[in-house]
Amino acid sequence: MGDAVVQPPIIISLRRLFPQASFVGCADLRATHVTADSRTCRPKSLFAVIRGRQLNGCEFIRDALSRGAAGLIVDRPIPDIPVPQCVVQDVRAAFAEICAFRCGWPSRQLKVAGVTGTNGKTTVTWLVRSILEFHRERCGVLGTVEYSDGWTTEPSALTTPGPEIQAAWLARMVRRGAGFAAIEVSSHALDQRRISGTELQCGAITNITRDHFDYHGTFEAYQSAKFRLLESIRPGGLVVLNRDDPGAWALRERVDSSRNLIATSLGNAADVTAQLREESLRGTAFQLSIHGRTVECHTTLIGRYNVANCLTAAAILSGFGLSPEQISAGLEQFCVVPGRLERIACGQPFDVFVDYAHTDDALARCLQALRSMTPGRLIVVFGAGGDRDREKRPLMGRAALHADVQIATSDNPRSEVPERIIEEILAGMAGARPIVEVDRSVAIRRALELAVPGDCVLVAGKGHEQEQIIGAERLPFDDRQVVRQWLSRLTTEWNLSLPTASPRSFARVG
Repeated sequence: MGDAVVQPPIIISLRRLFPQASFVGCADLRATHVTADSRTCRPKSLFAVIRGRQLNGCEFIRDALSRGAAGLIVDRPIPDIPVPQCVVQDVRAAFAEICAFRCGWPSRQLKVAGVTGTNGKTTVTWLVRSILEFHRERCGVLGTVEYSDGWTTEPSALTTPGPEIQAAWLARMVRRGAGFAAIEVSSHALDQRRISGTELQCGAITNITRDHFDYHGTFEAYQSAKFRLLESIRPGGLVVLNRDDPGAWALRERVDSSRNLIATSLGNAADVTAQLREESLRGTAFQLSIHGRTVECHTTLIGRYNVANCLTAAAILSGFGLSPEQISAGLEQFCVVPGRLERIACGQPFDVFVDYAHTDDALARCLQALRSMTPGRLIVVFGAGGDRDREKRPLMGRAALHADVQIATSDNPRSEVPERIIEEILAGMAGARPIVEVDRSVAIRRALELAVPGDCVLVAGKGHEQEQIIGAERLPFDDRQVVRQWLSRLTTEWNLSLPTASPRSFARVG
């Protein structure tokens, strides 16, 4: 990220920053460098001892000291350590606040919208940025696809970066003249307090369904992690909840009186609502109502769930001061989010989309939307990631039953045997006769070979990703490029083999 992670030489007084902290061996700890990575310690550094799920910072104290660390930040005093210690309630949260402080509390100089939810985070943040920029307001983005300071972008490493990188990017936005930021906030980041140093003017929860149970364990723990987003919203700030989603709407009771609640809905009474006018595979028309003011809208986004995403973005933008007319005008010109129901058009006589849907809820919603607008058959290529929530796999298989033809394949198998993952997916598809093809590229080809005019093919699970993780290898693999390559080759085969054949005959070539 260039110079974005370079910390300015500012002196930190932990006594001043954390007045409730206690100190061992000193009255205060002051430093110009604080890190949670012992390998980056240098003389006079402070080392934040974070107890993680896989790594315990206590194991690296000696390494930090050998590199010159002059003090520790801990959640309980550690005996027999020859340097002073600052004892705080939560080291992760304290470290995030230190990172924000060292960068000049950049979120306080921006209007920041934080968006969390099982699905929709990327689309909502991209909508917010796009509509603001349509009205000549510069907006940075931190999320699954990319990090942007409002001028330049870089591929992201995590949906929500760690505190050092996050604070540095927000500071970079301020330096580049951005007035707004839209950031995706994952449940992992909330559980790990990565945004504790970031103040939000608006926090939105799109939906809460099953995901990341390999990390959180239960739905209640996952939901509680999402709720932590509200802790970062400044007093007087805005909370946006999707009334149509039970998991998100259940959190309304936890919104205190110091924050303003805005509800969105497609079918219930709410502050921000939509009435669908027309749906097709080319886009959606709907009537948008914000606090009683109504405008007509059109978007190239497809499906009711994307209208729900538009409502969340509209609520955020309304809180930022945009009028319904400004929101509608900006929405009209919005194109596509990479890998989110992204159309692949290479002259083939059927529709092809690539989508990131990798949860059962996202896959079901995506297929239901396409099914309602597809005159022919709906064909889906899908899988499930390895080394992740195994209980989700049969649910993915069940969700795929919304398609007419299912092709089960590899996603990112990681260290697991792909065939075993597929077996667990098939357990949720009793009575169905899915096609099984372990090789993802070949699976995509089979789907395209089967398609005829009027059909629709969905390649789900990886979206914008540009690699496939098999074992310890990260192999180049982009669903969108693979689809284009196969369509190009198949079109050539069709033209050479059957120059006068019907489109249905094309499906039998190969």
